[in-house]
Formats: sequence, structure tokens, C-alpha cells
Amino acid sequence: MTPAARAAAAIQILDAILQGEPAEAQLTRWARTSRFAGSGDRAAVRDLVYDTLRRRRSRAALGGADSGRGLILGALREAGTDPATIFTGEGHAPAPLTPAEAAGGRAPSPAEATDLPDWIAQALAADLGPGFPKVAEALRDRAPVWLRANLARATPEAARAALAAEGIEAEPDPRCATALRVTAGGRRIQSSAAYRDGLVELQDLSPQMACAALDAGPGTTVLDFCAGGGGKSLALAARGARVTAWDAAPARMRDLPARAARAGVRITVAEPAGPAGLFDLVVTDVPCSGSGTWRRTPDAKWRLSPGDLAQLTRTQAGILARAATHVRPGGTLAYMTCSLLARENEEQVARFVAQHPGFRPQEAVTWTPMTASDGFFLAKLAR
Repeated sequence: MTPAARAAAAIQILDAILQGEPAEAQLTRWARTSRFAGSGDRAAVRDLVYDTLRRRRSRAALGGADSGRGLILGALREAGTDPATIFTGEGHAPAPLTPAEAAGGRAPSPAEATDLPDWIAQALAADLGPGFPKVAEALRDRAPVWLRANLARATPEAARAALAAEGIEAEPDPRCATALRVTAGGRRIQSSAAYRDGLVELQDLSPQMACAALDAGPGTTVLDFCAGGGGKSLALAARGARVTAWDAAPARMRDLPARAARAGVRITVAEPAGPAGLFDLVVTDVPCSGSGTWRRTPDAKWRLSPGDLAQLTRTQAGILARAATHVRPGGTLAYMTCSLLARENEEQVARFVAQHPGFRPQEAVTWTPMTASDGFFLAKLAR
């Protein structure tokens, strides 16, 4: 595909996303119906779509419209590319620019330059204080690819060597012993022997640091109460913890037994009706806005509404209350989100403690792209 054909595909996909369709679903649908597109083309179109969603407001201003054409026009102007070389109307290229499109566009305002909805920008500015501008700027860029070296299979050094043998370069990070930042060959990870053999798992630095901060050594009984795909269950089991996983939507855990077998760890999957018993550690990585991960899922920040956030906080409170019943006396309840919003983090914990005097705060940490990678929150509460 030519650069112009890739731009035309991105316009089509963006228009569907702007109508409310999830980005990943649209990209998958386009790839399945575009057999002419090679792997390089699919990767290029994906990158163009996601980069544009990260910078939707600023590119809409530059392009003169919040539409597929306007956004791609804005992306070209941002990059210093003459739009007339792409919008030619020849072959599979987008139709030529109209006089209005050619004359339109302007520099984004300070609010548009944050590339966040106004109500979210205001909330984050209040919550993050002086750190907000740099965090907002970081959220406009692509996130790094991180791997967790699986200690049940290999040392970080051995995992790194196995990756290098297949052309995947990764660097250790002093902030977390298991973390490897991929610097080259990231698209080959899931087809690599190191991944297939369970030496590494895809996991961002921030949740790795959160798991490392938990007291979950050999023999510790752990309940992963919102297990999802099981990333944290696997990380804790690799340290020797006796992990039970449960999720309100059991289908999310469908791949967990296979992942555990690949990783060489044992994880007990609780019955769908719910887990039973008390545990040394109960981990609740609750549903949230995902504001800390918007570099990876940038379409989500444009779909979130104040009503959605209110419903999420109610859901979080309910999960905390239920999970707390499984913490043994002397045990720990770990509350996690991939959010940067205080309403989901510090304020949620404060409400829980006020309503559950049997728990006391031990530690709370917020990681941002400036201190780790994804935005992430951890609070430990002792019973």
C-alpha cells in the first residue's frame, strides 16, 4: 500500500471509531476484509490510527474538522507533510482537498493541546497539581512495550538472552527486578520461543512494580478477586504464592489455565459463584476509567462520560466491600486501579476506610508515566 492508500484506510477506520465503534474492533475488521494489506501495511495503518486518537483534539484543530479526513489532514500538517501529496484522488488515495479544507485548520488552543476532554483535563489538573502538564503530554505519545521475566521459568538475564537470540532487544529497569523494556523487535514477541515457552509475559512496568510491592512470598495465600486475564495472578504465583483467581465475568479467565501451564505455575480458578474462605492477601484490580493506560487505548478517553465514571466508582466500592470479607485477620487488602483520578483512587480508599473501621491504611502509591510507565494506583489496607 502507498502512503496515500494507508491514509485513506485510516480515514475510513477513524470515521467508524468516531461513531462510537471500539478502535481495536474496527482495525481487526479492516484487516480481515483487506487481504491486499501486508503485515507492514496493517502495522502502519494501526499506528496512524492510534497516534491520531492520542492527539485527536490537536489534530482536529490543525485539520479543521473532527472527522477522519480532518484528523489525517491534521496529522500531515503536524508532521510537516504537504497534504496535496496524499490527498490526490488517484488510485486508492483520499479525494483531493476541497478549497475549504485546504484553507482551514489552525493551531490548537492550550486546552486542545492537552488532547483530553475538558472535564477530564480539569479533574486531572486538580488531582495531579503541578505534575499535570507533563503527564498530559506523556499521554499523547505511544507507550513503551514492557515484559515481565517469569521467575518460575528463567532469570531476567536468561529471558533477555533468549529474546536477543530472536532479534528482540530488551533492557532491564532498576525500578523492578523482573521488568524488561523492549527497545527493538516488539512486534515479534508473541511469535517468539521465549514467549511461547513462558519465559516472559507482556506486562507494563507499573503493575509489575505494584505486584512487587505486595507481601506475597512462598506459601502466601492470595485471592486475585478481579483476575481478568490473570496477569497479576501469574506474577504472584511466579514468586511462590498460592493463588486463587476469580472474576465476576468468568469468560475473561478462559485463557488463564493455558497461560499458567505455559508459565509453569499453579493457579486455582474459583467457582463462578464466588471464592470461599479467607486469604493472607486479597488483590482487587478493579474496573476503572483506565485513564493511566490511555496511551494504549486512546479511544477510551473519548468515550468516557461523567456518568460512566460515577457508575465505575459505585462498582469499585461494591467490589472492595465484597473482597474485604475474604481477608483473614492480620491479612492485607490490596486495592489497584490503572487510573490517575483521585476519585477512583485516594477518595475511594478514604470512603472504604471510613465505612470499614476494621481496616487501616498501610501504604498508597500512585505511579505516572513520569515515575514508571502506565498510570497506576496501589493502596494496601491491613485488617
